[in-house]
Amino acid sequence: MSTNRAAVFAAVLGLTRAAAAIGDHWIQSDYCAQVKRATDTAPVTYQDETAKAETKHGTAHGRRACAWHCLTYSTTQAVAVTLGARALGVRLHPAAALAGLAISGLTHYAADRRVPGGLLQTIAERTGKGSFYRLADHGLNGAYLLDGAYHHGCETVAALVATIGADQR
Repeated sequence: MSTNRAAVFAAVLGLTRAAAAIGDHWIQSDYCAQVKRATDTAPVTYQDETAKAETKHGTAHGRRACAWHCLTYSTTQAVAVTLGARALGVRLHPAAALAGLAISGLTHYAADRRVPGGLLQTIAERTGKGSFYRLADHGLNGAYLLDGAYHHGCETVAALVATIGADQR
């Protein structure tokens, strides 16, 4: 990897990481955050604070909520990378950039569905981190921390893919 490509990688990684935090915590709706894990066997009751209403949601709603969240998450990353690359004078190959965004969005969906026995829980159990995954005490939430670590790793791969064929202007 050339020095220029390494710098482009670092910039893209920084941009995608910042945009991921914004997409996950500011852009994601309360509805999506709560309902994206819903299944028919483990339904989620959503309490809409604005409408003062309570609704129950199953698998179809959970999948749609997670897909919508991942779309807004990926869009936030796309905007950040596009504007950041332009400001830095970096030209990303469009196919590589789209592939990187697809990796980030699809792996995000796989983790964020958080259905019982889902991807993150399975990885945690198989790697001896099951107790940490279930930890929700002393100001810590193991599932949330493992989720973040998983996303950071996937975003690193996505940034590497996105910088294939990158040129400086």
